[in-house]
Amino acid sequence: MNSIRNIAIIAHVDHGKTTLVDALLRQSKTQLNKDDASHECIMDSNEIERERGITIFSKNAAVYYGDTKINIIDTPGHADFGGEVERVLNMADGCLLLVDAEEGPMPQTRFVLKKALEMGHKIIVIINKIDKKGARPDFALNATLELFLELGAGEHSLNFPVIFASGRDGKAGSEPYLNKMENIIPVFDAIIKHIPPPLGDEKKPFQMLVTSVSKDNFKGRISVGRIHNGILKAGQEITHINRNAEAKKYRLVSLMTFSGLNRVDAKEVLSGDIAALSGIPDATVGETIADPIEYKALPLINIEEPTVKMTFTINDSPFSGKEGQFFTSRQIKERLFKELETDVALNVEEITSTSWTVSGRGELHLAILIERMRREGYEFQVSRPQVIIKEVDGKKMAPFEQVFIEVPERFHGIVIQKLNGRKGELKDMKNIDNTVFLEFVIPTRGLFGYRTEFLTDTKGLGIINTIFYQYLPDSENWKEPNQGSLVAYETGSTNLYGLTSIQSRGVLFFGPGVNVYQGQVVGQNSRSEDIRVNVCKTKHLSNMRSKGEGTMEHFNAPKTMDLEDALEYIKDDELVEVTPKNVRIRKIYLDEGSAKRAAREKKTD
Repeated sequence: MNSIRNIAIIAHVDHGKTTLVDALLRQSKTQLNKDDASHECIMDSNEIERERGITIFSKNAAVYYGDTKINIIDTPGHADFGGEVERVLNMADGCLLLVDAEEGPMPQTRFVLKKALEMGHKIIVIINKIDKKGARPDFALNATLELFLELGAGEHSLNFPVIFASGRDGKAGSEPYLNKMENIIPVFDAIIKHIPPPLGDEKKPFQMLVTSVSKDNFKGRISVGRIHNGILKAGQEITHINRNAEAKKYRLVSLMTFSGLNRVDAKEVLSGDIAALSGIPDATVGETIADPIEYKALPLINIEEPTVKMTFTINDSPFSGKEGQFFTSRQIKERLFKELETDVALNVEEITSTSWTVSGRGELHLAILIERMRREGYEFQVSRPQVIIKEVDGKKMAPFEQVFIEVPERFHGIVIQKLNGRKGELKDMKNIDNTVFLEFVIPTRGLFGYRTEFLTDTKGLGIINTIFYQYLPDSENWKEPNQGSLVAYETGSTNLYGLTSIQSRGVLFFGPGVNVYQGQVVGQNSRSEDIRVNVCKTKHLSNMRSKGEGTMEHFNAPKTMDLEDALEYIKDDELVEVTPKNVRIRKIYLDEGSAKRAAREKKTD
């Protein structure tokens, strides 16, 4: 067991953790598949991850350095995927904390580091990207020390080893000089020296906590976790203890461990190592697999509660069933409940036979789930995101977020003004080299729809990050922003003549030749009320001609609304229709008469 090390790599988004893992894999001479080598970053295996350049799902890899096996766990950097972070840290005995040499530690670094320190993990700090133009390694190191002090780190944690690195070049060293570095070996040496071997006794009865679950077409459900005690042998009997403390016996179908990026069959896996096993049909994250005779459950993984919810429903628009492969209530329900098996931070509650409330850790968490489902061929509708209100001692409590903003000095005024209008409270402001750093505490619902506005206000130069703060008394006099929509008057194909005649009313979402239906939102009104417009209107042909007849009025380029834009845009009386081919915004009540009746009933209530 002394020849095993389990490490998690934690960092803010885009600070280079996945690139560093690639360098460790390659320089350990680990056998890689040709397909894997073709990707820019080996561990960004998910299509959405490669597009966004972020890590969403944790992954396992293993390298051998001399006689020591090092299990590497790549963790998400977004607080929205905290459910993933919390459970993978249970598998590790120490962490590599990556900090960008120019930016220093960022909000998500704080979130994950806090979890690691709570667990008592030994931290190795790596100041990465020292090859970057504008790198400030001394600033990054001092800021990291301040962060440790802020989080209440003890003497054991404050005495952290520091390595400087360029993950892209695959080099590291004890000094921040790239020309003195040769390879990534100093990182391996620090892991062996500072990260303790896993605790556990091979002579005790077998115990393992399931930290992730995946599917295999041949082996069925595969449970992955670290062996806390004992030895696990291929084909042996085991006991599965579920969340209700019910115990069932099974026989292993297969036993695997990790080598490089692959799972390889093993005859036995020792205490402290990470194993992947199949043969338990209903194992889920956080449950225990133990000895068949002397079995004892390990503590369940504690996950923070969701803060944002949405309603998922079947697609009942006029275009229902035309673009998706899976669109029935049974198929959507199965897919949502299947997600619960692997995502411990998600909650799904059935409202009716055709609608479900899905709760998660933030807008991004739910948006990624929606995006994955549409890419798998699902067709459905979702409502506007809403915060989850809790009642404590008779008071309504709402979730609040800590917001960290970095903007050029000339934009900080408009940012403060906008966030104050959304009930944000300014906690801290610093001006360093004409860049203003702002810290706010703001209700979670105050951030709905703000990200796009923020990018516009700062001309794309601002950086905004948020983490969950705590539940605080709900603001009673909350005002929703006034926003009107341009709604299609009839079903048909959009026409340039009709679009040009109404473009002065607001911002259009479509160009000509797009099929729309009555009640679909085709643009944003420049005023606060909804209006019905005829975007399918065609020009009547006649023999009459007049001077200037052939001239064309200029048509403004329409605004493209992707999934996240649509989720930010919609109001309470609107839905987002999601299909593999399109994202549409629509009114809940498609015809104008039904919409007016519903509005009158709401006022009466």
